[in-house]
Amino acid sequence: MIEGKLLQVSQVKLPVGYTAEDVRKACIRKLKINDNEILAYETKKKSIDARKKDDIHYSLSVVVSLTDKAYSRIISARRPVPDVTLYKEEKLEIKRITKTDDKIRPVIVGSGPAGLFCAYVLALSGLKPIIVEQGQDVERRTATVDKFWETGELSETTNVQFGEGGAGTFSDGKLNTMVKDPYRRIPFVLETFVRFGADPEILYLNKPHIGTDVLKDILINMRKEILSLGGKYRFETKFTDFETKKGDISHIVLNDEEILPCKELILAIGHSSRDTFELLSSKGIIMTPKPFAVGLRVEHPQEMISRYQYGKMYDRLPPADYKVTAKGVEDRGVYSFCMCPGGYVVNSSSEKGGTLVNGMSYNDRGSKNANSAIVVAVNPADFGADDALAGVRYQRELEKKTYELAKGAIPIQLFGDFKENKNSTGFGGITTVSKGRTEFANLREILPKYISESIILGMGSFGTKIKGFDRDDVVLLGVESRTSSPLRILRDSESYEANITGIYPIGEGAGYAGGITSAAVDGVKAALKIIEKRI
Repeated sequence: MIEGKLLQVSQVKLPVGYTAEDVRKACIRKLKINDNEILAYETKKKSIDARKKDDIHYSLSVVVSLTDKAYSRIISARRPVPDVTLYKEEKLEIKRITKTDDKIRPVIVGSGPAGLFCAYVLALSGLKPIIVEQGQDVERRTATVDKFWETGELSETTNVQFGEGGAGTFSDGKLNTMVKDPYRRIPFVLETFVRFGADPEILYLNKPHIGTDVLKDILINMRKEILSLGGKYRFETKFTDFETKKGDISHIVLNDEEILPCKELILAIGHSSRDTFELLSSKGIIMTPKPFAVGLRVEHPQEMISRYQYGKMYDRLPPADYKVTAKGVEDRGVYSFCMCPGGYVVNSSSEKGGTLVNGMSYNDRGSKNANSAIVVAVNPADFGADDALAGVRYQRELEKKTYELAKGAIPIQLFGDFKENKNSTGFGGITTVSKGRTEFANLREILPKYISESIILGMGSFGTKIKGFDRDDVVLLGVESRTSSPLRILRDSESYEANITGIYPIGEGAGYAGGITSAAVDGVKAALKIIEKRI
């Protein structure tokens, strides 16, 4: 970070292909200062402004370091300089704990973003967390998942959902989030990713992403750091039970036999840990059903999407994304979810006899297709408002039908055939870019009527916004059933503890996050609560 007398300059307009010197000169013009009065600068935000196809440009927010004289002149001016504000860098403070009891260490179940960042912050504080993960480390996990995509041989403990890094490991690696963050936790998460191997541009891009290939290296580097700070990983180890004493957690059980004393159990279990949800329910942990969304993956040519978003400039800019919303039957929300520019559709199954899909991109987003989920909102009234596990059963039934429809392969259909409710027999102008075996089928056989009809209405609406979005040869793949957790594990808003003292439900699986960054932030918040309690 640059130092000195700092100001933030927003709305810095620059052409596609700009240089570092262009940034410097633009800031000088906006500040109305002399060339020698700017000492250093650093980009803090960067986005593409494509609202006018004949004037596509980058918009930057830049922090500049000025001479004392220039700084004083600007802040003391009677009329404020437009788009210029004072800048103060703030860092997240992590307190150190000098006295710890190594015999009773915080235990984190799950190594996805929430569990990973909770473990990292606890380790930085001097606590030495134990990370329990039923799946494999990311090196072996990658080989296991590749084998599943090639052969269909599924491991129910190591797959696209389970293993080091959680479900986010095999995703686009999106880091943008709608979470409000006045306490500098999002910058801490992004800076941590950069420290352990991410491109520094994620610190300022408007829609940053890492990519599954880079994320794997980051996971390895963070694991090494946590181990060096005294943390411990227990891969291929399943959390199977826990006991309490006078309303507090006392110990947990691993692999149905090993007893481990525990006063702080952090449940970062992810949205697919159905057996753990059942365990928690049976042990009296209070949970409630929550809305989520269900639908299909759609594939379009990436060039088509980029041409629509950027016009003639499409081949000079990164692969374009999109975000679309509409209304389906019964006024249900229909929207794009987890859009992957230059990505792959992947078989994301985690249970034998069930099939589901997700989207994944590498760092370069280099495949020929764009994909996203087109999903329809469902709520407890659709699957059972009186039972926290009803949403799990709803998802599982859809996945079972999907498996049976294509005999374990990813069922695939063209949109024109989907509208006509008939099986597809071949591709049109678009072919799939996917991981895992595919088979043509009629996807309407697995979906409730209100979801199928809502997708048709939604796609038609999206076609009026993005030309070609609803063309008949668009490829559909199913089923997208795990957009978020179907339940919420209730916790105290102050302590973050469940109704049993010492149990901390966090992240996406507990119903408090939706994506890598928000899950990581939730892990950071929980770790800070535990540190304060220890102090």
